[in-house]
Amino acid sequence: MARIPVLVKPTDIYITGTGDTPKIKNPETGEIATDRDTGEVLHTVTVMQMSEGRAEILKITVPVSGVPAGLVPGVMVRPVDLIATPWARIFNGSLSDGVAYRVSRLELVQAPAMAAPAAPVETVSESAAAVKKVA
Repeated sequence: MARIPVLVKPTDIYITGTGDTPKIKNPETGEIATDRDTGEVLHTVTVMQMSEGRAEILKITVPVSGVPAGLVPGVMVRPVDLIATPWARIFNGSLSDGVAYRVSRLELVQAPAMAAPAAPVETVSESAAAVKKVA
């Protein structure tokens, strides 16, 4: 199976849509998925990737040791060693296909600093009150 490294550009933004949940290997038995090489439990995290004016939803597999403390929905993360693996299978006579994503770990990222708020805008009622005081 082809494993394709994915470039994570510094300008890309990744925001979690879900926290981490254990990856289920067999829904019928509830068996939890583990890494074939290390035996480590695997989790999944749904992430929105924003790049060059486009947004995609990625379901990323990450080993439990690569899940940072404080990972909750809505936080910015940086995927480390992002790999895409295309897959296809025939199930009940129909072809299913997609791309599986995997990382060695996710890192929490500080949100960029927001610009200072502009001076307050005077409302119409404030302007009218000021005019009445002057008159």
